Amino acid sequence: MQPRKLTENEEGTVGLPIRIVVLSIVGFIGFYAILSAISSAPSPPEPLYAQANVSAVFLPSGEENNTETNLTLLVTALDGESQRVGGANVILRSPDRNRAYSGVTDAEGKVIIELKNPELPPGKSEGYISLKAMKTGYQDYVNDYFVKVTRS
Repeated sequence: MQPRKLTENEEGTVGLPIRIVVLSIVGFIGFYAILSAISSAPSPPEPLYAQANVSAVFLPSGEENNTETNLTLLVTALDGESQRVGGANVILRSPDRNRAYSGVTDAEGKVIIELKNPELPPGKSEGYISLKAMKTGYQDYVNDYFVKVTRS
């Protein structure tokens, strides 16, 4: 049972409706500010992918390796919807990671890059050509195992 004074004393309720209205308005203004900040945020970059015309290449063995071996790769840059992306920078690194080769995709999203005399890591019979593809507005695409290189 409540004390008699509490039921007769209305001092706590005076001005309560106006306080609720003011706090609700301030809350809605804050909520609107948060929503407008979220809606004006920049959209995340689109994904960027790349593919080559081959998945593996074979280098001649040591006895046959008297001449220089050049590998020519056709790289195609694609977006998340498999549409070709022109103007993308493509960087390939040789399997031993000592040399890099680069090119820019054409309007068709293709670039031909020639790797001159690629070497495998010391003591290894296989390695991988790594790739990095970049374009403004897209996420960088990195693949350390882009094309397998094996000494036959």
